[in-house]
Amino acid sequence: MTLFRILLYFLIGLISGFTSGMFGVGAGSIRIPLLNFAGLPILEAYGINLFVIPFSSSVAAYSHRANIQYRVGVCMLLGGALGSIAGAFLTSSIPEVTLAILFAIITLSSVLGMYYNRIAPRTTIELKGTLRNVILIFGTMVLNMVTGLRGGSGGSVFPPFLRALGFDVRKSIATSLFVTIFTASAAIGVYWTHGDIPWVPALSVLVGSLGGARLGSLTSMKTKPAWLELGLSVLVSAFAFLVIYKAVQ
Repeated sequence: MTLFRILLYFLIGLISGFTSGMFGVGAGSIRIPLLNFAGLPILEAYGINLFVIPFSSSVAAYSHRANIQYRVGVCMLLGGALGSIAGAFLTSSIPEVTLAILFAIITLSSVLGMYYNRIAPRTTIELKGTLRNVILIFGTMVLNMVTGLRGGSGGSVFPPFLRALGFDVRKSIATSLFVTIFTASAAIGVYWTHGDIPWVPALSVLVGSLGGARLGSLTSMKTKPAWLELGLSVLVSAFAFLVIYKAVQ
């Protein structure tokens, strides 16, 4: 492998790691298309993405540790791990266009949910206790299964999902980063056994992602919540349309 390609993979990691630390997303919707565009088969791009996420999310989650909601995270882990494994096993069994449309619908619905309490404040219901835990478990299971079918960890939709349930943006970002450490790890073994994690590109992306995640998380903590919310909305909406665009090409 040439030095140019190693540097290219490093740059992909740096860019995607920054978005992960900044907005609490898994960044797979950026990392996977870039790796695929750089010449890697799509399943190898999926495998590298999942390999990198636990490390980059750990770095970013440490920076955001004061805002992590651990009880919420545990509920999300229960459903998320199951969804990740199911998605990894079913990767090639559903048409890509169908997956893309389903992913976009869920993503855009999550973004709208972030603003629901402002759009219709009188109909907003505050969820607590068992009901909220059930929604967290089954919601993250479905989100992770859908994103897992596309080689992701659910991180691109966790922050808007938590915002839709009433959590503030900083807690949503921090908790999402914490959860994706484990939901991505649950699916790595499937790609490992299938031989879909090429090590030189994976390590190059990892090194870039660690630096990017740290820089992004530090920037996030200095950014006003309103700007984080707006940036998150734009980012995940762009992810949704990018996924559809790539699927129909």
